[in-house]
Amino acid sequence: MKKIYLDYAATTPVDKKVLEEMLPYFSDKFGNPSSIHQFGQEAMEGVDKARSQVADFLHCNTSEIIFTSGATESNNLTIKGVIKATLVKNPHIITSAIEHHCVLNACQTVQKDKITEASFVKVNRDGIVNPEDIRNAIKENTVLVSVMYGNNEVGTIQPIAEIGKIIKDINSKREKQKLPKIYFHTDAVQAINYLDCDVEKLGVDFLSLSGHKIYAPKGIGVLYVKRGAKIKSIQQGGEQEYNLRAGTHNVPGIVGIGKAISMVLENREKIDEVKKLRDYLMEEILKEIPNSRLNGSREFRLPHNANFSFQGVEGESLLMMLDQEGIAISTGSACSSSSLAPSHVLSAMGIPPEIAHASIRFTLGKETTKDDIDFTLKVLVEKIKRLREISGM
Repeated sequence: MKKIYLDYAATTPVDKKVLEEMLPYFSDKFGNPSSIHQFGQEAMEGVDKARSQVADFLHCNTSEIIFTSGATESNNLTIKGVIKATLVKNPHIITSAIEHHCVLNACQTVQKDKITEASFVKVNRDGIVNPEDIRNAIKENTVLVSVMYGNNEVGTIQPIAEIGKIIKDINSKREKQKLPKIYFHTDAVQAINYLDCDVEKLGVDFLSLSGHKIYAPKGIGVLYVKRGAKIKSIQQGGEQEYNLRAGTHNVPGIVGIGKAISMVLENREKIDEVKKLRDYLMEEILKEIPNSRLNGSREFRLPHNANFSFQGVEGESLLMMLDQEGIAISTGSACSSSSLAPSHVLSAMGIPPEIAHASIRFTLGKETTKDDIDFTLKVLVEKIKRLREISGM
């Protein structure tokens, strides 16, 4: 059976060049980087190289790179670490209604525990945050704003640099008034492969990314922490990662994410090709399948993402039928795929539950071919026709 993977937003295969770079650190260069002997220092060389590779990509200093177990930890460390470090009483945090669950749940948890108050800014029908809504949500006790760069479900790109300028302007006024600084964080997991992630241009104090979305292994991530930002560790142990992330380094994973991020710019040569295939997929679906709806912005969208709702079709049923034909897609975020609740992202965009339940997500990668898309379209048309006949549509 032909197998076609169209779920690259969920995870990516480890690139062969990345794996090759990692292999020596499993058995040959196996030392603990915290050890001062030559075995440890040999491993630390791999960590240091990877830290430089990530810093070069983000255009920051190596001392601003913290290795974590993934974006979920990076996001939690930012939200809870900033709150832990602040001297503001009843601190206030702002995020958007379409964030990844790890951000939403972290904000909801600290709010529920009465550690802080949280505001969840709405998005428009395309799933985009209005920067002025962020400005209007800021209070005297606001200490953190967290808005994702690219949405994992519908692919919408948020105006991060514009929000960054607003926060910078507000901070300059707050400094004169001797009010606490507002920090700005972005979850850039989906953006790393496709968008400019220069932290200075974006105006962010914190940026999260994950290895397994950029052809590196699972279980490794990064948090950029701007020099001078006030944040405290949320787990206790050793003094690794500038006292911000205790625990023995995952050296093979760190080496892998360093190699993978150094290859991102090389892979960006294929962005136009991926976008053309994605556009072809979207155009053919809208042309060949009646009552189909594209979810999210057509213009401000990650080039590999296409999210559709098909009237009269239950998304999970369609996913299973396509899987039986060897085609892997998603009904939304991989972290919530077992939930029967409609997508919180689509709900926040004002899409009714019955349409949200009829949604599926296609995400392409560097190995996707036109033959893959043509075969997928052929099967998709057949299966939707069949499901609509069953439903009596």
